[in-house]
This record gives sequence, structure tokens and C-alpha cells, in this order.
Amino acid sequence: MEKDLNMGMEADGQKHSVNLRSIIKEFSLEEIYVPENIEDIKVSINEVNRPGLQLAGFFDHFEPSRIQIIGKAEYHYLLDMTSEQRMQSFSKFFDHNVVCVVFSSSLEIFDEAIECAKKTGTPVLRTAIGTSHFVAALIASLNLSLAPRITRHGVLVEVYGEGILILGDSGIGKSEIAIELVKRGHRLVADDAVEIKRVSDKTVVGQAPELIRHYIELRGIGIVDVRRLFGMGSIKMSEKIDLVVNLEPWQQGKFYERVGLETEYTDIMGIKVPALTIPVNPGRNMAVVLEIAAMNNRQKKMGYDTAVEFNKRLMAQMQVEAER
Repeated sequence: MEKDLNMGMEADGQKHSVNLRSIIKEFSLEEIYVPENIEDIKVSINEVNRPGLQLAGFFDHFEPSRIQIIGKAEYHYLLDMTSEQRMQSFSKFFDHNVVCVVFSSSLEIFDEAIECAKKTGTPVLRTAIGTSHFVAALIASLNLSLAPRITRHGVLVEVYGEGILILGDSGIGKSEIAIELVKRGHRLVADDAVEIKRVSDKTVVGQAPELIRHYIELRGIGIVDVRRLFGMGSIKMSEKIDLVVNLEPWQQGKFYERVGLETEYTDIMGIKVPALTIPVNPGRNMAVVLEIAAMNNRQKKMGYDTAVEFNKRLMAQMQVEAER
């Protein structure tokens, strides 16, 4: 069975971008030259480019909006040129309005590059990190910052290392369950609104909008700062969503899964996430139920499915009795 979590979800409808200044800060990039409008420069593509072909004069299919990285291969190619040839190469390259250029591996910056950068207002930066490692880290960071996202009403907690997205009607007790889980040593990620990002073809990650981060609303009490009440160990900035739990009031006569052979899934931005529908009844300790759900889901990922093993034992017993 599969449910679609995208229905009724609010997508922001914007093409996301990240400020170049924040990238400089994150990777401690050395500023060789930055224009006055550096605060206004944004990166909106989660891919990078090593401009070997462009420095050789080939610009077909060139995407200047990508961060351009000059590594040792490009550097030594330029090093073999005369100053006049380098100036001509850099001039054509920078005239395409590239977003920025990063020299990796602490490479020496060519004077011709700085001169062309100043003419076009293009930031030139440098890092001590090797080219391959820097490219991998930068792409991972951009994938996270620029990932498509949607917002869902719910609660996200981390229980035994599993990210559990708790959904249900308003007033069913999602926040109260989250507080009980926090008291039992688990961590709160988001309450009321969960911002969900698709960071890869297999992973969705949830976090709280910055305004309500670390806060939780309890009816009758009000807004509670979980971080201040329970300490830094009680919260987490973001978490992968491993399991979706749909809470609903207990309905007499409705069938609820009792064995667990049938796996339910919820579609989140094209990714299937295991899901459970759990009825809520007065006196039922939902925090303990969610702890068991988290451990059971983790056990399944490690290759052991209790329901399947129990069914095998049951079928074997029935076969033995039939042969008597």
C-alpha cells in the first residue's frame, strides 16, 4: 500500500539559491579578489565546472552559472602559455560572466586572472583543499542547500538513530509524544512545520524552519524552548526521514495491521519511505510504541523482518501438523 505525502503539501515554488559569501565562510576560502557586490552574488546550480576546454577556447554548452574550479591540470596548462596567451584565454573566459573562480590546492594565482577578474567583477578565491576533495565537498553542500523542498504539518524526531515523521490531525497529540520522547533521551528536529528536502535520489531530509527551530507548542502551556529546558543533546538541526507514522483516533471495528507482513509506503517527493498507521487510544503509551517502531524499522534495514520470520515458523508448524 502506498500513500502520497505530496498531496496537500505546500511547495515554496521558488528556485533556491545560496549566497556566495556563505560558501566562502563554510569552506574558509581565501579571498584573492572580491567585488563590492559580493553580498549580492548567489549560486543557484548544484554543479561545478573545471574549465579546461573553456580555457582552450571551446565554449559550446558552457554554463557560466556554475562555480568554476581551476585545479592542477588547468594550472599547468596555463603555466605553459606565454603571458599574452594567458591574458587572451582568461579574457575570453571571464567575459562569459562566470559566477566565481576557485583555485584549489593552494595554487599560485596568475596576475592575468586577477586583472581580468577586476574588469568583469568576478570573485577569485583559493582553497588549500585538493581539487577532487573540494569538488566532492562543494557539490554535497550545494545539493543540500539547493535541494527541492516542501513543507508538511507534522513533527520530526530522532529515535534510536531513526528519523520519524509523525503525522496526524491537529490536536491528536503529536507534540506531546515528541516531548515524552525527548524526556526519554531522544531528539527533537521539528514541531508543527517540517521543511522536507530531497537531497538525493534515495534520501529526504527534514528540518525546522529557522523561526520555530527548537520550539514546541503544548496546548494549555504554550510555546516551550526544548533546547533550554532539556539541553543541547535534546535537539538536532536536521535528520533523514526513515519512517512515517500516521496517527489517527482509534476506530472501533477498523482493521489495523497486527502481524506486519504488508509493508506500507508513503511517497515523499518521488521517494518511497516506509510508513505505519497507528491508532491512538487513551492510556496507550505512544512514546514506547514509537520507540518499538523505530527499533523494528532499523532491524528491517539490517536484514531481519520479525513478521516474515514468524510467518515462516507458523507455516512450518502448520506443515508438520498436516503431515501427522
